[in-house]
Amino acid sequence: MRHLCRPVPRESHSPGVNPETAVWRSAIRRFTPALAVRTTGCNKKGLDMSTCAKVIAGILLTVGTVHSADQPTYVQGQTIFIETGVDQPDTVPTWYAPMVKKPYAPVFEILGTRGTRGRYYDYTFAVTLKDLVKAHGHDCEGLTHAACCCKVAYEILFPDHIVDRSVLRAITGRPPCWSDVTAYLTGARIQYGNLAFFKNRAYGHAILLYREDTKVAVLATWKEGINTIPDEPPVLPGRIEWKPVVDTGAVMALKKKVKAAGGKPTPLEVDRMRYQQFTHINDILSHPLADSYQTKIVERFKWEDWVEPRLQLGEPFKRGDIRLRNHPYRQAPVVSEENPTRNEQDNR
Repeated sequence: MRHLCRPVPRESHSPGVNPETAVWRSAIRRFTPALAVRTTGCNKKGLDMSTCAKVIAGILLTVGTVHSADQPTYVQGQTIFIETGVDQPDTVPTWYAPMVKKPYAPVFEILGTRGTRGRYYDYTFAVTLKDLVKAHGHDCEGLTHAACCCKVAYEILFPDHIVDRSVLRAITGRPPCWSDVTAYLTGARIQYGNLAFFKNRAYGHAILLYREDTKVAVLATWKEGINTIPDEPPVLPGRIEWKPVVDTGAVMALKKKVKAAGGKPTPLEVDRMRYQQFTHINDILSHPLADSYQTKIVERFKWEDWVEPRLQLGEPFKRGDIRLRNHPYRQAPVVSEENPTRNEQDNR
């Protein structure tokens, strides 16, 4: 059986179809025709399509064994047993991260490793927008947009909701907020050759994440209707179906005016632009992220087709601190080099 999160047909990109639902549905139909899930059948049970698909997909992961080159590094509950939800996420709003308490502000469960050249932890730690603001330096709108794009992409790449940053490569736009957030949430770095910038400048406000073990690439960006960058339409066709509080056209007009001022806008324009961004982000995070952001699984993904080679390091460093993340444990908690079977004698 091939991994359930490998690239799927164009069905996943159809208007009105949730990308995550389409991934699971396509996988189920490909691998188990007899169990093909139909929307009408789900509705009769009172369940939405995504829930039905995930239930059967979970069954398949439980009874099936992955035998292919694009198998995941681990399968939660089968080959690894990670405890999630055990680190309290920092969702207390504050002056530099007021949006963190909104109902759909993204929270990430990150799987790390124990020290330099250490094994996987048995637990995840939580990352919120508040953590990202501290790393980036301010709560700009781009920070939230980039985090939300990562979140919707991770729903496809990591259906168990455990983000393993040791298996990711990323391509991002050039704005500092987008590249900083992408680096933080993926662990990718330019010096290691696994973080790059889009060759096509039209993708300035998009993120492409590639999971190396499953060979799945997901492009994520905002939908038409929440974008506020002048003269840069979204690179995917989705449109929002809700009405934002702010007039995004007015926001873009103000940004154009401020930029044209050559670093000398009026104080009122600066304050109004900040207020519009504040209002818009808090409004967006009051809606499900799928209402405002969109994804596309990139078929036959090739790194060199997407990245700007001039902005890559010619000879990337080889990263060694995560090399032993799946290293074997000792036979028992107390052993020694001189007598590795001492514990067996002590237990007699």
